[in-house]
Amino acid sequence: MKPLRLICLLLTGSLALVGARAAVPNLIIIYADDLGYGDLGCYGHPTIRTPNLDRMAAEGMRFTEFYSAAEVCTPSRAALLTGRYPIRSGMCHDQFRVLRAVSTGHLPLEEVTLPELLKSRGYTTGIIGKWHLGVWSNTPNGHPQKHGFDFNFGLPHSNDMNPTPVAPKRANARPDQRAEWWNAPLYRNHELVEQPADQTKLTQRYTEEAVKFIRSNKAAPFFLYFPHTFPHTPLFASRNFAGKSPRGLYGDVVEELDASVGRILETLRQEKLADNTLVFFSSDNGPWLIMNQQGGSAGLLREGKGSTWEGGMRVPGIAWWPGRIQPGSVQRTLACTMDLFTTYAQLAGASVPTDRAIDGRDIRPLLFGSGNVEREGYFYYRGSTLYAARSGDFKAHYLTQAGYGQPKPDTHQPPLLFNLRIDPGETHNVAADHPAELARIAQAVEKHRANLQPAKSQLVDAVAAATKKK
Repeated sequence: MKPLRLICLLLTGSLALVGARAAVPNLIIIYADDLGYGDLGCYGHPTIRTPNLDRMAAEGMRFTEFYSAAEVCTPSRAALLTGRYPIRSGMCHDQFRVLRAVSTGHLPLEEVTLPELLKSRGYTTGIIGKWHLGVWSNTPNGHPQKHGFDFNFGLPHSNDMNPTPVAPKRANARPDQRAEWWNAPLYRNHELVEQPADQTKLTQRYTEEAVKFIRSNKAAPFFLYFPHTFPHTPLFASRNFAGKSPRGLYGDVVEELDASVGRILETLRQEKLADNTLVFFSSDNGPWLIMNQQGGSAGLLREGKGSTWEGGMRVPGIAWWPGRIQPGSVQRTLACTMDLFTTYAQLAGASVPTDRAIDGRDIRPLLFGSGNVEREGYFYYRGSTLYAARSGDFKAHYLTQAGYGQPKPDTHQPPLLFNLRIDPGETHNVAADHPAELARIAQAVEKHRANLQPAKSQLVDAVAAATKKK
């Protein structure tokens, strides 16, 4: 079915391409891995120096209530590229929460991705960095080029998924991380470039490839998806950044990531593309707190990666488009990564699919200061289970569970209720004072579930088989 759908999209788009290339913007998403809400200078970190991201926020818009659609890697990336909660695509599971190096599952071909929509409008599309939506050495349909990307350079999954026999248990949490403990494969398109990849040079190499991609495609509209490997552990920094940050190795890694962002924005300025390019920076989920000093910070938010507390899913969100976005603006309206699917499609003049539920909203009114965006509710999933829901300022928790180390969730009846505008740290349960808010959120959940149609999980395959053998 997918080839037919793509042909239709391309035919539809081709009718409007004449003269459109100058009218549509270039589009970039820079996506950190496990970066916490409190890890950047412009979000309040006292010792990690992020002058480029701080400048990006000063020249653009900083969101204070921006969310990833999942609390771990694979489902959050699926949601970003499809504009849909991952339960709709099957890219989540309560037990097997991310794809592994042995996985044969992948983002379903039936899903319509953002790069596919943009290709229908004449965009050249590229992914540089971590994919984590299918291991193409296990299944050809897991390759980014099967999902709308013309070019890819990077790792198929997280950098800790190929430990060598000499790696100690939980080597990714150790402060003495060593290159010989890891055997991550680095690909350009289908070609294996290096294994093990030299992770001390990954951010640098990604950045060089991104600059090359921008310069090679500057004459026509392009979409660059730039999902960094770091600061997911194990942590590695290049010679120019290692040992330089007051925050230690984690700070070194984030500061190198910041420099990468600065180079991308400077390249856009040099190539005279800045005024016609929207860049959005965010993270796939909150910080991996159990990594101790190797993990980040959620700032004033509660918990981190793996949980549906705010620290697990509220992440940095910075939008930059000189001449279009008001410099120094702060957006306090809820928005999420799924919104980028819909917003980028609309900016490109692409038709958002109508044959399926799309959860992302068009947030151009927020970006350009022209109005509000209506949203009945926002839903917090851990795997395929709904743990919490938000409507307006209030968030109800039906289940709570720490990101790691808590075997079973706590059930709450009545639900916990927090006013996130007043209490973003989720410390004061106000359920007894606001029964009407609980009822309103319950109605939003009921409506959401009535239109859900969960897909069969794509994460239960070789991972489940390997687990059973143990």
